[in-house]
Amino acid sequence: MPAADPLKARINQALAERHSQGLLRHRQPIQRLEGATIQVEGQLYHHFCGNDYLGLAECDRIRQAWQDGLQRFGAGSGASPLVTGHHQAHHQLEQQLCDWLGFEAALLFSSGFAANQAVIHALMQKGDTLLQDRLNHASLQEAGHLCPATMKRFAHNDSGDLARRLKAAPGDRPKLVITEGVFSMDGDQAPLAEMRQLCDDQGAWLMVDDAHGCGVLGPEGRGSCAAAQIQPDILVVTFGKAFGCAGAAVLCRSDVAQYLTQFARHLVYSTALPPAQACALAEAVRQIQSQPWRRERLHTLSELLAANLDARVPLVSTATPIKPLMVGESQRALELSAQLKEKGFWISAIRPPTVPAGQARLRLTLSAGHSEQQILALAEALNEVWHAAETE
Repeated sequence: MPAADPLKARINQALAERHSQGLLRHRQPIQRLEGATIQVEGQLYHHFCGNDYLGLAECDRIRQAWQDGLQRFGAGSGASPLVTGHHQAHHQLEQQLCDWLGFEAALLFSSGFAANQAVIHALMQKGDTLLQDRLNHASLQEAGHLCPATMKRFAHNDSGDLARRLKAAPGDRPKLVITEGVFSMDGDQAPLAEMRQLCDDQGAWLMVDDAHGCGVLGPEGRGSCAAAQIQPDILVVTFGKAFGCAGAAVLCRSDVAQYLTQFARHLVYSTALPPAQACALAEAVRQIQSQPWRRERLHTLSELLAANLDARVPLVSTATPIKPLMVGESQRALELSAQLKEKGFWISAIRPPTVPAGQARLRLTLSAGHSEQQILALAEALNEVWHAAETE
């Protein structure tokens, strides 16, 4: 008789529980086409759940910059940044980001997840205080739980709760406050000016993950902090959203960058980004700086959608491209997503554990690549499926 396999039993039990709760996730291969459309299993859909806010993933000049980089540098960097993986293209991109965003130094990472974890694990030690917004991204929450510092979560966007927790923290130990600039599931924004003042008053550092704000908000698309007219001690920007590419950067003072270069394990022990990718990202920054029409178009499309939605449709009004349609129950969110797919719209249902129980939603996102006709058709489809759900 074969020996018991406890790991297999644990895996099977976890999958069975997810399935019974209607929360089992699946990957779906897609083919992206022009005009914010995708093809899935031979069917065409209008795409309203990605993060390509400015439509730069399809930009010909960025594609060409990547191809030119491939010709110059080859397919990969060939090593970690501290060996021979830090190419001239990486250095130039870091300098470009510093000039644009107003920091002394920048460090490139393979992803926003890696950048967030690298900073927290490198900076935080036992006895330190780490204060995080309750709705921060999983990469930040996980690193906070695993690092030796004492982590507390303050109420979402609640400056009063943050102030109380800062005052209660030991005054002789480092304190780091972390928030997102734009929250990915709700599309709302952090009160950054108030948080900067609180951190200054209490001798704490402020770190902002602006994955969903940089490129979209502020002058020249410099992001949430520029819009709020503040500078955090550490800024994390990721390139998989408005930049239309992938990867991330940490912006900070030069001494902090030097410290992270010594102690941030995700940087030291990871292969550097392909230099061709850095070339593409440099062009993406230029496009963001020189094409304000993309941000203006997002605003126009947002107004058009709001003007054509039935007042009963509970789409949350935000100043960002993220427009959550609050549903509540996971099964109902799945049903609405399926009904919209039948009408030709691909909009994913977001369910626990990504969002709290009872707060399942459809996460709609707008892109400068959408047409007015797509927005009007989306509004009509949302009105129809919501009305049908109400009359069942």
